[in-house]
Amino acid sequence: MNFSKISLRAIVAVVAGILILGFLNWSIFQKESIVQKGRIVLLQLAPVDPRSLMQGDYMALRFALANKVSSEVSRDEMIVLKLDENNVANFERIDDGHSALQDDEIRFRYRLPNAFFFEEGQGKAYELARYGEFRVTDSGNATLTQMRDEGFNVMGRGVARD
Repeated sequence: MNFSKISLRAIVAVVAGILILGFLNWSIFQKESIVQKGRIVLLQLAPVDPRSLMQGDYMALRFALANKVSSEVSRDEMIVLKLDENNVANFERIDDGHSALQDDEIRFRYRLPNAFFFEEGQGKAYELARYGEFRVTDSGNATLTQMRDEGFNVMGRGVARD
């Protein structure tokens, strides 16, 4: 009888492990798909504070978009952004889900990351960051891929955190 309890525990542990690995792989696949197929959208950064002694080198992110979006817009709500000639986005309206988009508009799920981690010792370079580069799919799903400076030049790669 004791042997059957161990077997049941082992089966539960293996199934749980498989489910967790499956979820993680699916999440990675979704992010990679957004990076591969998504449209480039730049969001202007509000003043930032690079560096955390506890977490290593990173940039605490604040986006100017958050200051412009009405307090009625909640996290994860779909909004419409209007892009300029440099793909810099500005808040246009809350998406009603029915209206057609203009060529210079894109749907965006309002879920902004709050940190961008980068290689140790690179904090000085990121002080010049002015835009977060997102890849955005037609469905509005987005992922932050890198930072850009005032001249829209790519500043390297880091990792965004929600």
